[in-house]
Amino acid sequence: MTVTTLPTVELGSTGMRITRVGFGAWALGGPDWAFGWGEQDDAESIATIRHAIEHGVNWIDTAAVYGLGHSEEIVAEALADLPSDERPYVFTKGGLIWDTSEPRQPPRRVAAPDSLRREVDASLQRLRMERIDLYQVHWPPEDGTPVDAYWQTLVDLRREGKVRAIGLCNHSPAQLERAEAVGHVDALQPPLSAIRRAAAEAEIPWCRDHGTGVIVYSPMQSGLLTGTFSLGRTRCLPADDWRAHDSEFLGSRLGRNLILADALRPIAARRRVSVAAVAVAWALAWPGVTGAIVGARHPSQVDGWLPAATLSLSKADLDEIAAAIARSGAGQGPAHPLGER
Repeated sequence: MTVTTLPTVELGSTGMRITRVGFGAWALGGPDWAFGWGEQDDAESIATIRHAIEHGVNWIDTAAVYGLGHSEEIVAEALADLPSDERPYVFTKGGLIWDTSEPRQPPRRVAAPDSLRREVDASLQRLRMERIDLYQVHWPPEDGTPVDAYWQTLVDLRREGKVRAIGLCNHSPAQLERAEAVGHVDALQPPLSAIRRAAAEAEIPWCRDHGTGVIVYSPMQSGLLTGTFSLGRTRCLPADDWRAHDSEFLGSRLGRNLILADALRPIAARRRVSVAAVAVAWALAWPGVTGAIVGARHPSQVDGWLPAATLSLSKADLDEIAAAIARSGAGQGPAHPLGER
C-alpha cells in the first residue's frame, strides 16, 4: 500500500512501511470452529475492513485457521475492487491443520515442509493474491519438525517469490536463534498487553538486537482492556465464543483484569481517547515494537482504537499504568516500557 494518512514505520528490514496499528481479522472467521468468537455477519466484516482502510490502516493480519479459511476469504472479498495504491499489505499464518469433519476440535500444529507449501498455496488461492506480504508460522509445531527444517521452507518460499517476508509467532528466543542461523527472521508476532507482558522481557529485546520487526497481538487482551467489559457481560458470552472458557475471563483473574481496565479510564479521559486506544498505545510504547494487531467486528470499534496510531503516552501516563498493574495484581511480566517500577 502506498497511500495512507497515518504515520508509518519500517517493519524490520522488509522494506514495508506499516501503520502502527493493523487490522486483526481473527474474529471475522465466525463461529463453528475451536477458537471462534460467535456469530459474525460477513457483510459487516467487509464493511469493517474497508472502514479501517479508508481511515489509513495499511495492513491486515489474518490466518488460514481463522474460521478454517473463512477469514482469508472475507479479507479477499473486502479488497477485491480496491485500486493497487489503496490495497493494504496482507499478512497471514500457517502451521495449524484442521479436520473438516470435526471443525470444533483444536487444530494440529504441523510444520512439515510439504504441509507448509500446501498451506501457502491454499492461502494464496483464498486471498486471491500472487504473493503474500508476510507469511508466518503460527505456533511451534508438535509434529516433530525441527525449527531448522520449517524455517528453511519459509526461506525458500521467500526466495521463490511466493511470499515477500517471513516470520514466526509465539516462538522463544532460543527458537528464533535457530531460525536466524538459517535465514533472517523478518518479523515476530508475540502476544503483548498490559495483562500479558512476558514478551517484553525476552522476545522483543531479541528482535531489537537482530533487526527483526515486531507486530504484537491482543494488545486489548481480547476485549478485556477496552473498558466495555464487566462481570455481567462476561457471564453472557455465548458458548461458541472461545473467551467464555478462557482463564483471563474467569474467576479472580477476571476481577484483577477489570480493575486494571478501570484504571486506564482517567488517562483516556485526559487524552480524550477511548480506554482501548490507551491499552494499544501502552503496547506500542515498548522499544522494539513496530506495530500492534487490533481486532474489530464493527466499524465503530475501529473508531475506538484508531487514535492509538498517533497516540504517544507520556512518562507520567506509563508510571500511572505501571502502578495500576502492581495494585491490581493483573498478569505477569515487566510493567513499564521505560524500565522503571
